[in-house]
Amino acid sequence: MKGLFTIGTERRFVDELARVVLAEHADDPLALADVLILLPTRRSVRALREAFLRAANGTPTILPRMAPLGDVDDGEWEIASGDGDALTLPPAIETAEREALLAQFVARFKDDQGHPIAQSAAQALKLARELGRLLDELAIEGVSFGQLEGLVEGNFATHWQRTLRFLAIVGETWPQVLAERGRIDAIERRTRAIRNQAARWRANPPATPVIAAGSTGSQPATRDLLAAIAELPQGAVVLPGLDRDMDEASWDALEPSHPQYGLRELLLALGRARADVEEWPGVASGPARHLLLTELMRPAETSEAWIKPDAASLEHVTRADCATPHQEALVVALALRSVLDTPTRTAALVTPDRELARRVTAELKRWNIDIDDSAGASLADTPPAGLLHALIAAVDSGFAPVELLALLKHPLCTLGSERAAVLDATRRLDRKCLRGLKPAPGLASIRALVEQAKFGDADDRTTVRTLIDRLDEATAALVARMQGESAPDALLDATVAAAENIAPPETLWAGEAGSALADALGRLRTAWTGQPAIAAGEWPGLFAAMLEPETIRPSFGRHPRLSIWGPLEARLQRADLLVLGGLNEGTWPPAVETGPWINRPMRKDLGLQQPERRIGLSAHDFIAALGAERVLLTRAERVGGAPTVPSRWLARLDALFGYEPGGSAPVPEYIQRGRRSFVAWAERIDRPDNYEPWLRPEPRPPVEARPTRLSVSSVEQWRRDPYGLYARRILRLEALKSLEEELGAADRGNALHDALDAFLKAHPSGILPPDAVREFEALGEKHLADLLTAPAERAFWWPRFQRLAHWFVAEENKRRATGARLLDSESKAAMTVGPASRPLRIEARADRVDELERGAWEIIDYKTGRVPTKDELDALFAPQLLLEAAMAERGGFERIDGRAETVRLSYWQANGLGDGGKVSPIKDSDTLVAEMMVLVEKMANHFAHPDTPYPALPWPAYGPHFNDYAHLERVAEWSTAGGGDE
Repeated sequence: MKGLFTIGTERRFVDELARVVLAEHADDPLALADVLILLPTRRSVRALREAFLRAANGTPTILPRMAPLGDVDDGEWEIASGDGDALTLPPAIETAEREALLAQFVARFKDDQGHPIAQSAAQALKLARELGRLLDELAIEGVSFGQLEGLVEGNFATHWQRTLRFLAIVGETWPQVLAERGRIDAIERRTRAIRNQAARWRANPPATPVIAAGSTGSQPATRDLLAAIAELPQGAVVLPGLDRDMDEASWDALEPSHPQYGLRELLLALGRARADVEEWPGVASGPARHLLLTELMRPAETSEAWIKPDAASLEHVTRADCATPHQEALVVALALRSVLDTPTRTAALVTPDRELARRVTAELKRWNIDIDDSAGASLADTPPAGLLHALIAAVDSGFAPVELLALLKHPLCTLGSERAAVLDATRRLDRKCLRGLKPAPGLASIRALVEQAKFGDADDRTTVRTLIDRLDEATAALVARMQGESAPDALLDATVAAAENIAPPETLWAGEAGSALADALGRLRTAWTGQPAIAAGEWPGLFAAMLEPETIRPSFGRHPRLSIWGPLEARLQRADLLVLGGLNEGTWPPAVETGPWINRPMRKDLGLQQPERRIGLSAHDFIAALGAERVLLTRAERVGGAPTVPSRWLARLDALFGYEPGGSAPVPEYIQRGRRSFVAWAERIDRPDNYEPWLRPEPRPPVEARPTRLSVSSVEQWRRDPYGLYARRILRLEALKSLEEELGAADRGNALHDALDAFLKAHPSGILPPDAVREFEALGEKHLADLLTAPAERAFWWPRFQRLAHWFVAEENKRRATGARLLDSESKAAMTVGPASRPLRIEARADRVDELERGAWEIIDYKTGRVPTKDELDALFAPQLLLEAAMAERGGFERIDGRAETVRLSYWQANGLGDGGKVSPIKDSDTLVAEMMVLVEKMANHFAHPDTPYPALPWPAYGPHFNDYAHLERVAEWSTAGGGDE
């Protein structure tokens, strides 16, 4: 068999290829060993091997030699092709070593102000990877660095000219660096090997068959090899999905973003026309599907000639537009799972969206399915690598509580002890020592917290001390190394040594993940040896960047009939169901980016392909997959809360059949199929058949457990949320403080109260002195010092305090001019209510009590936050001042003799806003106080009865503004028990 052939996208490529090759050699099966088949990737080689087994019906068969064309590691191809001379090429430089060397170049590149363009070693490494991709692209397209020098004086902005000069330097220096090491770039080596092979085959054509199948010839070297194979006496080139029926006007109008563009360019390079390409022997599927694929991708220039395919051409296609990425992953998982109900059937998800692939992998776990993902998993996400990341982060943060606990709670962390003992000590450290404000950096601060903490048992303190001591010993060398400048290889050594102190080496490096990590670290250690030192604090970012491209692929244990493929891996492969996921613009097709090193005009001047070529390759992959036996198309309508744009190919499919989303036209059947099946299943699968929510919690504790002493703030909680009072005072449940808490509104309020109290005690009566504002500000500096350490905090809050100081002094002088004087501040008071058999003592601490005139008092409550509304006061849901007034009328204040005849009540908003503050008096306070006393007496008697419950939020509209017990009250559950909205 000789010449140019094509296998249509609606046919199974590898199965058709295997069937015909076997048939060609049916008379002499041993001759198959002389056949060489070159395919695009290693995965397509494996797919063809499996296709030969299927075609032979399990009969033992000698297979032809098969090798990948496109893989960078071409040793297998050299051996299979008999290219012994290729072994004489210099070896390829290791990827990690190449990136480390290029990162040096990037780190030395400075802008016009003399500042490095890379702000960190990690950024330099990431830019080095982009630089490496540019070098590979130049090598693939055969562009010399000398051409870059010619662009320097071009009509480009200054920064682009500077970049071009830098690239010219790299182009001059990089070959010297490689020559010193006796290496060449991997892409350059592969390109040379392919071109050498093409030249040898032209000079000495092999006497045995050579078949190149599935390649689109997107690279010049590959096109050269395909041209040589096409000229061989027994050479055949089998193209994937050439559209031989496209009209000439459309063929001539193809743009780089069209799926047929690459094949057209390949035929031009081969000097052939479409008429020279024959259909691969066999029977193609019906013309309806072929027409669908052709018309779907008709160029815009000839769209007036669109022919609407018959609706039957979409019988094999289902589309599912999902609300969110989570639903899309569930829809895909359901589709894949449904295939397993039929023995021997297979399914695959094809997507460039790695996040979707991870979500689908997770969703399939609900059926205990481990799917085979061709891209593998990120090595950085494995437990051994996670331990190293946690270790570096903990040391870099000075053992801050969050990072410290992440390290100690890592499942591999043992510190030379039993894991259970370490975890027990870590939990005690967490609960007793680390909650609250963030301590100063270093384990010394952690030790101080351990000594200050209250442990129920002295042995517990000793256990935690031992834990910290072991951690200190394990990490001391790494801590010292990370405190100043250090070389990456030394940091890597110190990190590995510390990790082996924290986790047993036989556990750390065990299994596939441990072995892969050890191998990766070994390569990185070699690559970064001798590299310049990096600044303190850069190691976490650089280490993460080093491991970022590393992946791990499990060698066994994956499902044999389900797969996840990237678009490249999916080429030439087929499954009974193909799910094409992530069909949104920017994902599939990908976003068009030129990269950080050269722009579009530069690419044009250099003769490089524009980024739209990637869209053309993606389109070819999409069309090839759309021709499968059964296809499911999926996308998420919103990602991260933002609406998405459907892939242009979905939009074309809608337009081809006259459907406009949101329009009056009926929804096509292929979309309705998705809604009726997979989307409906996804909406239903996690919905219980019978939802019976629990009722509102209404605990009834025994009378003897009920409180007999409450503060006025507790009375407010009792009024608004009895269950909250039950949880706090009877169950004694307190909210656990957060790790690394920041000083917040409550702390500012307390500090401000202290400053006001100190000022009033210094000046209890009389007109204030002339320097009163300055004195008040000095008290503010003293009491708010811890809150104003950060420049941003001080810039925001201190001007507000200064406005408050001026307003407060002016307001005080105005009051004092009328004879008002301070009776007491932070004044304690109490009274007793309820039945004689079980009296309830209510206690208060009034912010301030003034005497306006003899027998007339005013109780003031400072508010730095919200003030109760009139509605809350009238409904008696803000009882604090009302109860304090009742105490004043009963003579209940400890440090104030006598009782008030009349009491005024007011809130002072001391927040520094507007003029600095505001006085908000409570109107009709006498009436409200009397009503409050009737209510509190009634509540005290009512809750003294054992059958009285403590319900959760009996008046939801007046619930507490800050509720630590909302998760225990399960409001969202019982508030919808009737089936309505919450």
